[in-house]
Amino acid sequence: MRKRLLLMAAVLLTATMSWAGTMSWTGTVSDSHCGAKHAQASDAAAGCVSGCVQGGAKYVLVSDGKVYDVDAQDKFAAFAGKSVKVTGKLKGKSIAVASVEAAR
Repeated sequence: MRKRLLLMAAVLLTATMSWAGTMSWTGTVSDSHCGAKHAQASDAAAGCVSGCVQGGAKYVLVSDGKVYDVDAQDKFAAFAGKSVKVTGKLKGKSIAVASVEAAR
């Protein structure tokens, strides 16, 4: 009985680890200074985000009201203040980014 429970627990753990793989988020590229203030894509947001990043802020993703830190900062420069689809792995409140593309 105990071996059966351990086997079931191992299978469940493996399935959970596989599920926690690559995910996608759709949202707006903002900056760490303004955060969710730029939840909607616009030309004004693009200008503000670009200015804040030039001043030392980092790019972030605002999706469903949440602000996520993103690595691979260089992948976001062309998308400041715009709607994007980000694919990667979530680690806490940070996304290890695999790809960024314009949202449809």
